[in-house]
Amino acid sequence: MFENLSEKLERSFKILKGEGKITEINIAESLKEVRRALLDADVSYKIAKQFCEDVKQKAIGSDVLTAVKPQQMIIKIVRDELAELMGSDSSELNVKGNPGVILVCGLNGSGKTTLSGKLGLFLKSKKNAKVLLAACDTFRPAAIDQLKVLGEQAGVPVYTEEGEKDPIKIARAAIAKAKAEGYGIVIIDTAGRLAVDDELMNEISALHSTVNPTETLFVVDAMTGQDAVETARIFNERLNFDGVVLTKMDGDTRGGAALSIKAITGKPIKLISTGEKLEALDVFHPQRVADRILGMGDVVSLVEKAQEQFDEKQARELSKKLAKDQFTLQDFYDQIQQVRKMGDIKELAGMLPGMDKALKDVDIDNDKAFKKTEAIILSMTPYERTHPDIITGSRRKRIADGSGSTIVEVNRLLKQFENTRKMMKSFVGGKFQQMMKRHGFRK
Repeated sequence: MFENLSEKLERSFKILKGEGKITEINIAESLKEVRRALLDADVSYKIAKQFCEDVKQKAIGSDVLTAVKPQQMIIKIVRDELAELMGSDSSELNVKGNPGVILVCGLNGSGKTTLSGKLGLFLKSKKNAKVLLAACDTFRPAAIDQLKVLGEQAGVPVYTEEGEKDPIKIARAAIAKAKAEGYGIVIIDTAGRLAVDDELMNEISALHSTVNPTETLFVVDAMTGQDAVETARIFNERLNFDGVVLTKMDGDTRGGAALSIKAITGKPIKLISTGEKLEALDVFHPQRVADRILGMGDVVSLVEKAQEQFDEKQARELSKKLAKDQFTLQDFYDQIQQVRKMGDIKELAGMLPGMDKALKDVDIDNDKAFKKTEAIILSMTPYERTHPDIITGSRRKRIADGSGSTIVEVNRLLKQFENTRKMMKSFVGGKFQQMMKRHGFRK
């Protein structure tokens, strides 16, 4: 995400390369390019102009340390201003209540129903909450069936009323069921609407007033730029929603909605959807997104994703194996399965500093990336997986034939495994723990 914006900002910073200090002249030239980059990203002219003015005032008015180059200084200021523009800090969902009620609203096609399913899984798995989905989109014929499928995949029940067309009645009944059966949270999926349609806007306003949700989320398609921001402003005037969810952040996102919506509505972006899978829903961290826009990566989010998949007991056992040089191909296979659960490989790699740019034109298919490796390992006997040193020429040919690969590919895998074993062993001496501590995590 934000690839084009990142590239253009990088070019604007190069103007200051080699300069001994920040002056009115060179900062003006650099910020002209920054403003162009923001406008190309579909940020409104007013916000882009004010952003550059704020950066200029801080750059000219600050004391630049002799050890810090002007280019580095301006990158730091732009990074801080980007984070401030998007809200500075992450915002929590308000799910307190008996039950807590989350009302999901937005335009047609913004991804509300899919978001409702993702949110159900998110709250169930990360907040350990008992969640009930309420199918209140009675306008789109397939919406109720879609929510049922998503609910089944997420392991979250869906409340429906066959033949009922009044979303208010359905919502009331769902909340009553939640109270009676001990559900902590009800997520209400509503019909998409156009902000200019008074009849539909009156309907969502009436529903909002009736259920009095603890959290109202406005769902925005991140690919629609300033149109989405203007729609959010109109919705906010009618509903006074609590926060925004940006969907389709894994697409060709220019960034205008993410950079503008907080300034226009005064409401924070709370969540972002970064893929089609139900697990692809994350808390929005303005500072981390600002880092990624400027090519600095997002190691903290990467570590958090790793923590979700690797428990402390597994980490200790793996550490002991590595220390004793007992890391096997079976362990290697198990680690691949854990990595696959973390999400899209390209997205994960993009969290490392500089990798977004390096992987821009690289197409990585998760299944293709691992399928061949898995097939080769599974073609080995259990003894071969735990004792890879015995895999000689004749065994390699049998493994190649059994996995539909070549001896060259088997040799390459065994070489990769050996390199991985050496690399992981280097972390055993406390390096991994030091890295985790540096990013604020306990062992």
